[in-house]
Amino acid sequence: MHTYNWQKSTYSGDASNCVYVAATPDGKIHLRESDTPTTTLTTTPTPLHTLIRTLKATAL
Repeated sequence: MHTYNWQKSTYSGDASNCVYVAATPDGKIHLRESDTPTTTLTTTPTPLHTLIRTLKATAL
């Protein structure tokens, strides 16, 4: 099992529902949510950037 250096998203603030992110030397980015820390989403920078850009563009 890998040990990641998890960092809490600055957008999570002090809320109990937090998003954490960790980058690994192989270029992958791992995401998890504080309510289910054993479940992670793994991606790479380009698709994550596209997702964030799309979400920001469609935010109400």
